[in-house]
Amino acid sequence: MALIVQKFGGTSMGSIEKIKQAASLVIKEKRLGNDVVVVVSAMNGETNRLLDLAVKMGGHQDNMETDLIISSGEQISSGLLSLALKNESYDAVPLLGHQVRITTDESYGKARISRVDSDNIHKMLKEGKIVVIAGFQGIDSNGFITTLGRGGSDTTAVAVAAAIKADRCDIYTDVDGVYTADPNIVPDAHRLDVVYFDEMIEMSSLGAKVLQIRSVEFAMKYGVNLFVKSTFVEGKGTQIKFLGDDENMEELQVSSVACDKDEAKISIRGIPDKPGIAAKIFSRISVANIVVDMIIQNISVEGHTDLTFTVSRKDLKKALEITDILAKELNAKEIISDDKIAKISVIGVGMRNHYGTASTMFGVLAKENINIMMISTSEIKISCVIDAKYAELAARILHDAFNLGKVNG
Repeated sequence: MALIVQKFGGTSMGSIEKIKQAASLVIKEKRLGNDVVVVVSAMNGETNRLLDLAVKMGGHQDNMETDLIISSGEQISSGLLSLALKNESYDAVPLLGHQVRITTDESYGKARISRVDSDNIHKMLKEGKIVVIAGFQGIDSNGFITTLGRGGSDTTAVAVAAAIKADRCDIYTDVDGVYTADPNIVPDAHRLDVVYFDEMIEMSSLGAKVLQIRSVEFAMKYGVNLFVKSTFVEGKGTQIKFLGDDENMEELQVSSVACDKDEAKISIRGIPDKPGIAAKIFSRISVANIVVDMIIQNISVEGHTDLTFTVSRKDLKKALEITDILAKELNAKEIISDDKIAKISVIGVGMRNHYGTASTMFGVLAKENINIMMISTSEIKISCVIDAKYAELAARILHDAFNLGKVNG
């Protein structure tokens, strides 16, 4: 007997028929003699609908009222899936975040999990029940409902799996695994049997929407055995695993291409080039819970410099409000913003042991007259900020340049 956590996303919860399909996958594990804990997202589009209602009433994405409103989508899904299981004569119990006791900090809209109490889950499992948990939500130290940000149900599932020491955590979605690129953009993209945690963290942070980055970090930190599978297509999916002794680990120079259109760029021109200025700028932005991605500072000219950085498009307005105030304090020349950019990236653990990745990438983009605005690198990825209108073309030509269409083919 194994202890399995299954997570079903919004597309898997998109209709009554799809919920019944998800229930059949839960029942399949139960018939194998396994204990099953299920984490569910809201029905497809429901969170956006609820958020729109909150905004129309004057709410914001980072206040407790909005979290209370948008967390109700997962509550509905957990109840519906529990009913579907009971209709098939399986004893299921729906639990909300506070009933499990998933404790978080007070960063509404972007809360981070501090603790998952496993006692109530284990109690229900010992009674032979299938536990169905509403994902995406927790409770702060004051007893208020919090939400974990977009894709937060993935994080809930992995955190629960870590807390209860599950044998496996299966993330079910509308694709049958992790691909070499977005199949909607690159027609010959292929599913990968294995993706290493290092790669998956980079992919998740660079635009791949299969898994939320925090869930991958959680799984890596606590050693959760993680799989990505399809609710609708039978198959083994993709295993997310640690770097090991795989014989083919270094064969591929690049394993995937990621494209992120949720990018915006801010340039603060003519700021004093002296110690403490960058710290002042980014500490203010950090306090507002805005994640900064890429940063470039130009060379100093007559004691002044330009600082450029990227944030997600949804944070652009708030970031501009902060930088406008900072610009006045620092007597900066001007602020320029651009929300028509995209980030294109190549990722692969094999890059550590291959040379020429950067020259190939830059050469391919140059051949198509795609200008590179910013560059960021690590041991296993290279990212370039480019004009948004070239994003999909860049993904296709890079996928071809690194022969990714031949993977599994």
